[in-house]
Amino acid sequence: MTMRRIVVVGNGIAGQTACEALRGAGFDGELTVVGSERHRPYSRPALSKALLHGDDDGNVAGWVRAHQLPEPAHGAAELLGVSASGLDADARLVMLDDGSRLPYDGLVIASGARPKQLPGTPDDAANVLTLRTLEDAGALKRRVSGRPSVIVVGGGPLGMEVASGCLHAGCDVTLVSDARPLSKQLGHHLAGIFTTAALARGLKLAGGGPARLLEGSKNPDGGARVALADGIILEADLVAVAIGDQPNTGWLANSGLLVDGTLRADSRGRVRPDVVAAGDVAFIPTRQGLRRVPLWTSAIDQAKAAAVGLLLGDAAPELDVQPYFWTEGFGLSLKVLGPTPVIGEPAYCEPGQENGSLLMRWADSVNGGTAAAINYRIPIPKLRRLARSGPVADGSRTVAAHR
Repeated sequence: MTMRRIVVVGNGIAGQTACEALRGAGFDGELTVVGSERHRPYSRPALSKALLHGDDDGNVAGWVRAHQLPEPAHGAAELLGVSASGLDADARLVMLDDGSRLPYDGLVIASGARPKQLPGTPDDAANVLTLRTLEDAGALKRRVSGRPSVIVVGGGPLGMEVASGCLHAGCDVTLVSDARPLSKQLGHHLAGIFTTAALARGLKLAGGGPARLLEGSKNPDGGARVALADGIILEADLVAVAIGDQPNTGWLANSGLLVDGTLRADSRGRVRPDVVAAGDVAFIPTRQGLRRVPLWTSAIDQAKAAAVGLLLGDAAPELDVQPYFWTEGFGLSLKVLGPTPVIGEPAYCEPGQENGSLLMRWADSVNGGTAAAINYRIPIPKLRRLARSGPVADGSRTVAAHR
């Protein structure tokens, strides 16, 4: 089938990359991108990094200009501030929430994800915030500028970044996590380094299993209360929730594309010959099995593969994911390339020139190596080579492969 009309649902990094990749692969037909946000695309990871750690008063206009994605060159028609509400895959029609319909020959699903909420959270909770959009970040930035007491629920990368930003603003911060923060994502060794730095900067930790919000959080002046599974009740002026996300697949409920409620793509991004998926919404094949890889660089790689897969089918190259992840907080900057969590101590560790900087590698004969750099200046291509090939023996000493 000749494709003359392609619709891209999602205007984040996956959707924008797909548009650029389609043009780069020679598609010169009608291209339409649908985005639920009215803003031009921006760097979502920077919401919990550069924005929260900045010293401005909560006015994010300057930050937006600094972190917008480059002006697109793909020439797609942009429908912003509107969301996909349904899909008729047999008729090749995308339904939008403004009542309109978009016909297509090819479809790219890049509709992203949304934050999970704490059990018991009302829709209009005044003192409970999540962080996903620019509006979320602006609201959180303004609230913490008044130095409220804060409970952060969630010990993953986002929760730790939010906790670090709140501490930077001068807030009293308690982080609730059912395991050592970052251990599920990174492993105990790297998590221990971050936890030590966080405690040294004043972060308080609370365990106690899954948390739920208690009644009374609608009152802006009344604070919020969080109940832990062990019966402990925590109180604070503000609760920031970072307990994970859910793929935006509700609009696909009656499409016939979901398998056990999930959107699954093959190694070329295909859900079916005329539909591909990329980014946080999709489960993809990895060396560790079928899984979501909700990382910024993975979304870019997935979108490139999906765009070419839509146009070329089996002739397109397959995607081989090598995850790249970075996080910042508590005076530390971490880059990790390769599968995580890592098990045990690193097989290789090299201190850098700056105090506290480390370059590490874990060997994994099944999934490939993992390299990590903490406050260590190393270009990503060299970190990738270290992850893949490991350190190189040089006579009686061992030197890093990046040298």
